[in-house]
Order: sequence, then C-alpha cells, then structure tokens
Amino acid sequence: MLVIGIAGGTGSGKTTVVREIIKILSDSEVVVIPQDSYYKDNSHLPLEQRLELNFDHPDSIDFELLIKHIESLKSGKAIEEPVYSYLTCSRSQTETVKVNPSKVIIIEGILIFTCANLRDTMDIKVFVDADADDRLGRVITRDNLERGRTIEKVLERYEKTVKPMHLQFIEPSKRYADIIVPQGGHNQVAIDILLATIEKALNEK
Repeated sequence: MLVIGIAGGTGSGKTTVVREIIKILSDSEVVVIPQDSYYKDNSHLPLEQRLELNFDHPDSIDFELLIKHIESLKSGKAIEEPVYSYLTCSRSQTETVKVNPSKVIIIEGILIFTCANLRDTMDIKVFVDADADDRLGRVITRDNLERGRTIEKVLERYEKTVKPMHLQFIEPSKRYADIIVPQGGHNQVAIDILLATIEKALNEK
C-alpha cells in the first residue's frame, strides 16, 4: 500500500492533481481520503456560531480519527468515513461512507502536513503551490456556487481567517513536502514527475 499526502492552500489546485493521479490508476487501486470529511463535529453549537468558526486552523480537524482511519486501512481494515456538511457546519450523526483498503491511499487537504503523526503515515508528500490571486479567484467561485456564500462573505472570510491561517500554518508546512507542484494543477511537467515517482514507488512496493 502506498499513502500519498497532497496539501496546499485553499484553491491551489489540489483536486486537479488528485484527478491526474487517478487517471493513471484504476478506480479499484486508489481511494481518496479528504481532510474535509474530518472536521470536528460542531452540531452542539448554534448555526450562527458554527458559521463563524475558523476552519483553516489545525485545531478544527479531528486528526486523531483521521490517523486512526489511515492506520486501519493500512492494516487491511475498512473504515466508516464521516460525512461533513459545509452548509450546516456539522458532521452527520447517521450517515458515513464505507471505504475499503486500496493499493493507493491519497490524503488530501490544506492542513494535513501540520500534524506530525499524520505525516508519518505518508510515503510521498506533495505540496500544490499557487499564487494567492489565483487561489482567491477559485475560492470565490467555489464558495459562491457550491457553498452558497455571497462574494462579500467569501472575501470577509478570506481576510479574516483564510489568508492569515495560510501564512501561519499552510505555507510553512510546505517544507515537509517531497515534491512541490508550482502553478497549481496546470504545471504538467511537475505533474508528470509526480506520476513517474508514484509509478516507481508502486513498482518497488
């Protein structure tokens, strides 16, 4: 089993890189574990308070459960991945997603390199880098269309939490990466190097 961590700032193009990896592997060989499924459950708080939480701080992630699930998959056991809603900012109490062990596990998220114990589960660590302006443009589009947030609310959140948390936690975590992919998911040369590294690692396993 090969465990790949893919980190990078919000809107950096991590999903694009993940798609490129999946393209060269069959669906039966790879499973993606998103950090976003492992936000701590905040259903005990009023919705207004939940909406104001800082989701870009490492303390917002249930790393203990995420590490436990990765270790379970590595030992050949299926897991029940949590289902988290951005609309209600809470974890489902009744629904989970069953994930079976696979030849390749991809852990994807902005904060996954900030936890040393989680980093230790990874064989290859990839940081997807992108200019702040490019990331902001993607965040505005995504949060407006997919999460129902107004552009004003997106920009307010960006200035209040996304940008400072990126500078404090996410950008410094780049030093733990084995491979850095500049220009987000549009750098085909870097992606080709990454894919070659993955294929080599799989052949050696």
